[in-house]
Amino acid sequence: MQNRAKKFWLLLLFVISGAALLAQERRAEVSFEFARQGGIASNQFAVWVEDARGQYVRTLYATRFTAVGGWRFREGSLPQWVRQSGLAGRNQPHVDALTGPTPGTGMLRYVWDGTDYAGRAVPAGEYRIFVEASLRWDNRVVHTAVIRLGGTGQVRATSRYYGASTAERGMIGPVTVTFE
Repeated sequence: MQNRAKKFWLLLLFVISGAALLAQERRAEVSFEFARQGGIASNQFAVWVEDARGQYVRTLYATRFTAVGGWRFREGSLPQWVRQSGLAGRNQPHVDALTGPTPGTGMLRYVWDGTDYAGRAVPAGEYRIFVEASLRWDNRVVHTAVIRLGGTGQVRATSRYYGASTAERGMIGPVTVTFE
């Protein structure tokens, strides 16, 4: 009987270790150079994940002004993220957990641990990483990268600009996503 119990505990330890190893392997790091802009109506951005069907999975970061209600006063502030994340229906603790002050100029990195907004592990597969930024008033950019969670690689996001101004397009440098 002791032998059976020992085998059970060893098997359980093996399964838990294997699950922890798989969870560690499923991650993505989003990185880009951020050049803080002077003036008002700029420097707002959000980084989030959607699944292959376009369903919201999780926000990795959002600037505090927009997330805590600035989007109500300035509708041009991250409209795609506000819509996709369901921000209007989120409770304050959830919003506080994903926001931060606008960072200073420099290289920024945000890590996705392969979990959804509730902390549940998501399955391996195709996901889209987004970085949306309000460059100035209604001028914005959306960077999109398609990754394969559970695979290994590095991709550079494609960029789509909205609005006529090109003056602040250097606010968010090329977005790279490294995943495993």
